[in-house]
Amino acid sequence: MSMAPRTEARSSAPHVADSHDLIRVHGARENNLKDVSVEIPKRRLTVFTGVSGSGKSSLVFDTIAAESQRLINETYSAFVQGFMPTPARPEVDVLDGLTTVISVDQQRMGADPRSTVGTVTDAHAMLRILFSRLGQPHIGPPSAYSFNTASVRASGAITVERGAKKAVKATYQRTGGMCTRCEGRGSVTDFDLSQLYDDGKSLNEGALTIPGYSVDGWYGRIFSGCGFFDPDKPIREFTGQELHDLLHKEPTKIKVEGINLTYEGLIPKIRKSFLSKDREAMQPHIREFVDRAVTFTTCPECDGTRLSEAARSSKIDGISIADACALQISDLAEWVRGLDAPSPGSASRRHPTMAPLLAALRQTLDSFTEIGLGYLSLDRPSGTLSGGEAQRVKMIRHLGSSLTDVTYVFDEPTIGLHPHDIQRMNSLLLRLRDKGNTVLVVEHKPETIAIADHVVDLGPGAGTAGGTVCFEGTVEGLRASGTLTGRHLGYRAALKKTVREPTGTLEIRGATTHNLRNVDVDIPLGVLVAVTGVAGSGKSSLIHGSLPASADVLAVDQSPIRGSRRSNPATYTGLLDPIRKAFAKANGVKPALFSANSEGACPTCNGVGVVYTDLAMMAGVAVPCEECEGRRFQASVLEYRLGGKDISEVLAMPVAEAEEFFGAGEARIPAAHTILGRLADVGLGYLTLGQPLTTLSGGERQRLKLAAHMADKGGDRLVHVLDEPTTGLHLADVEQLLGLLDRLVDSGRSVIVIEHHQAVMAHADWIIDLGPGAGHDGGRIVFEGTPADLVAARSTLTGEHLAAYVGA
Repeated sequence: MSMAPRTEARSSAPHVADSHDLIRVHGARENNLKDVSVEIPKRRLTVFTGVSGSGKSSLVFDTIAAESQRLINETYSAFVQGFMPTPARPEVDVLDGLTTVISVDQQRMGADPRSTVGTVTDAHAMLRILFSRLGQPHIGPPSAYSFNTASVRASGAITVERGAKKAVKATYQRTGGMCTRCEGRGSVTDFDLSQLYDDGKSLNEGALTIPGYSVDGWYGRIFSGCGFFDPDKPIREFTGQELHDLLHKEPTKIKVEGINLTYEGLIPKIRKSFLSKDREAMQPHIREFVDRAVTFTTCPECDGTRLSEAARSSKIDGISIADACALQISDLAEWVRGLDAPSPGSASRRHPTMAPLLAALRQTLDSFTEIGLGYLSLDRPSGTLSGGEAQRVKMIRHLGSSLTDVTYVFDEPTIGLHPHDIQRMNSLLLRLRDKGNTVLVVEHKPETIAIADHVVDLGPGAGTAGGTVCFEGTVEGLRASGTLTGRHLGYRAALKKTVREPTGTLEIRGATTHNLRNVDVDIPLGVLVAVTGVAGSGKSSLIHGSLPASADVLAVDQSPIRGSRRSNPATYTGLLDPIRKAFAKANGVKPALFSANSEGACPTCNGVGVVYTDLAMMAGVAVPCEECEGRRFQASVLEYRLGGKDISEVLAMPVAEAEEFFGAGEARIPAAHTILGRLADVGLGYLTLGQPLTTLSGGERQRLKLAAHMADKGGDRLVHVLDEPTTGLHLADVEQLLGLLDRLVDSGRSVIVIEHHQAVMAHADWIIDLGPGAGHDGGRIVFEGTPADLVAARSTLTGEHLAAYVGA
């Protein structure tokens, strides 16, 4: 490749374009920010620190990233903008020097049954092309290997209007790889018919017991008036044809009450209306019905591979695309590398025409291993990934990107990572920076804070006590600044001088869940046990998947909390009930007026506080309700007060402020004060009482569940299992969590913690370390004993990092 010679001398004077080297934020007031002004250097790695709720995400995501996205949307034509969300401009006076922002957050990926790790990263698309070229027998184009594509055949006649008109026979065929039995889902559904209807009743007597299918409802009227069976005859007396028409009839045009519509049987109707949705997105009563009436089993035809028999029969070197997707990604990368290797006894490649595709596929698969996800497989459903895994999968597509001068925004990218893996994550962040990008990271881990070029520390507290910049500068400057983060940056939990003696053991024998290799282990009871190991080593499989059913266990994980966007900490913990009753008693009215889900709700937004616009192909947008201005209640309800505050002001309070408010004076409510105390104990003092549960992080959800379980009967269970409870916690809050764990153990309970944070390991009475690696390289117990013994032995990755942490 030739290049033209450059004859002009390079000017020593800086170009005017090089002066735009800062992102300037002045007067940011989004959420709890208090006129925040910062200058962030471009093409550098900036870490935003501070306690949970101090305003980090408000500054980075809700101000900088949101304004960048809004400005990009404005570049489209007015026609296109009409189909796009139109969020309001963030509350900020000046935002200057913005570049295109790519946000990589912890939001779980959509749990569509056909969405897998392979489909969301394009690795599956490249595999399909590979098999369509090299697979034997050859079965068709890439679509023939896609479980999202059904085979289609059509024939007929078309009229060609050119010269003399004539009819021409035409055929159309598309070969897809979808399994016809499960339609590419990998599982089939069986229905318990007794949960769909009461066969002793007729349709007009209310036989259908499916939510939304009442006699007077529209669906009930369709089935009663379809004409395929007698609606006054009990279902148990239906003929075989009538029962088939009720349950399985194909879509058929009918007329009911003078309206033309399409009728189909109950089961295909339920599949389309209920089972096509993510289970966690269902309304609670729908979810309860599905759990009761539907069982999911592996498809017997495709054996869970989702693919047709033809797609499974085509192989490369004895491996089908189903086999390739089931391999651990690190093993799949080795197999792909073998396809690109020279032929035996020859210097030429085996498949030279496929070299560019093989190189791209190999780079994508190697990126999984680099980012600590080599233990996954491409057929893993994307909805089963944790928040941290989902965030790292999203990173895959950016690692090989040719884009530069982009602003990447990360939300605690080290979540779920062992200290060994954090080093690899740090190198990836630095790689993005070194390509000429601006990298903004919201983070608590000192290992990641240490690599920052620039640090912005927000605080000093959470909620209304935060929202200001406490420090801005280098990491060394932060250490000497005296801020809460600066003081705790060098904090190291010490090993216990004495550990508790166990009161018994919980036996696990022959555990083989997922990658576990016939594991036998005795978990001591009556003490604090930390289960450690790199991501993918088998920790969750051992504890969540192998504990005996007879054990009296309360498992508190980070899975989404059941409920809708109407749910909040006040409703979830039962806090709102005593508050509503106190408001009602103080004002002589009904408690229902003080529920945003009942009589007091704003009629415009139905008590949600925002108006949601869901867009199929883009992220939905929420706009504050113009009628109630986001307060969720009717204006008349807000005239009633307790302790000088209305119900919307109470729901806007952080937990810490509400605990003080309901602890004394006119607003004293002992029941509410007790619940608020539990929320504060688990480190949620900054959460507002009315914050939608859908906006909470995985760590916040887990701590909220723990607070709720401490109050109910489940809190009396002997064994508490916590899954990475330090997720999202500031260094100062970790100390508070350790105190809570101690109180649980001292009250007679056994606590098992799956954890990566060295402070929790050091504070434990007993450590069970799994490994030595991830996936099939893990699944074994590599250490059992006290933290002091693990540090002394330094025989595992965990031992080495714990020893370095405590300074041994």
